[in-house]
Amino acid sequence: SGKLLFAARVIPYRGSWLDFEFDAKDVMFVRIDRKRKLPATTLLYALGMSSEQILATFYQSSMYKRTRSGWTTKYRAERWRGVKPTYDLVDAKTGEVLYARRPDALRSPASITKVMTLYMAFEAIDRGELALTDRVTMTTRAVGMAPSRLGLRRGTSLSVDDAFRVMATKSANDVTVALAEKLGKTEIGFARMMTKRAHELGMTQTTFINSTGLPDTGHLTTARDLAILSLAMVKHFPNFYSYFGQSHFEYAGLKIQNHNHLLRTMPGVDGIKTGYTAQAGFTLAASAVRDGRRLIAVVLGGPSTMTRDANVRALLESGFDVMKSRAMGLKTTVSASLNEPNDFASLETATSVEQGSGDDGPGADSPPKRR
Repeated sequence: SGKLLFAARVIPYRGSWLDFEFDAKDVMFVRIDRKRKLPATTLLYALGMSSEQILATFYQSSMYKRTRSGWTTKYRAERWRGVKPTYDLVDAKTGEVLYARRPDALRSPASITKVMTLYMAFEAIDRGELALTDRVTMTTRAVGMAPSRLGLRRGTSLSVDDAFRVMATKSANDVTVALAEKLGKTEIGFARMMTKRAHELGMTQTTFINSTGLPDTGHLTTARDLAILSLAMVKHFPNFYSYFGQSHFEYAGLKIQNHNHLLRTMPGVDGIKTGYTAQAGFTLAASAVRDGRRLIAVVLGGPSTMTRDANVRALLESGFDVMKSRAMGLKTTVSASLNEPNDFASLETATSVEQGSGDDGPGADSPPKRR
């Protein structure tokens, strides 16, 4: 029929199978339990996901093959199984933990991993081993990474400065791997360097297997460790931290939106990084400043973009309220002021509709003009 077909149970939708179909015009549809058919965006956006996030899960599988009718697979994606989310809220000035819930539970960080990759790159600049004007060349391995990607061809390059901006906004896996290979010769070697440095920073529960955050069973961290990393980034590299605050970035004629919606919707938020994989769920390390006080919030394992963003917003708002109350001499805590039934907002009660934060949607993977 000329269609691209695959089936994956990658998001919690009442335990149903979701079969995704592409017609000849590359319009995506979804069938619920092989019966009801509707435009995929109607369902996916309501759940806080974009169509490319589903595609990313599909491409990450090695169990797909080419057929005459297109790509097909019987791959059952590793479904986000409703593992309890983890939270950590920290005062950046004092290091006080204002709120924590399962902060030491091991979770996959997804693309928040790139904060560590960038931290390593910033240190390389400080040591004189890397310059913003240096070029990052796309290798065969880099261009083969799963989405999200910038889409440069093998052998082409971009400046280190542009690489940083693309990683912070689009979360491009191809550019991230190319940078990791430039710094560590191989991505595996660079990941070992990342783990070693993370432990030196106090991230004792963290193990990095890659530079991107793409799924790997051994690639794990905790909300507490990512709060430590976020604090280190803010304190050690104030001159580079602004990369995380870009609401968008223009590259080769393309306007790339930052996946962190809170940059545009919550006053004071100036970073840091979102993430999504089917293994990790929806993740976010965020930082915000009000009245000269900076807070850092980490949420791992959210069931949707909406839920994750709402929970981070609730943590930050409650934290700032507590800071204001304490300044007036009142004794209070975030726990006392935070409404936290069922791990804050749940997927079932979320009502707003928006695109997921991990990817940009269909067509986002097309390569920009060559430079």
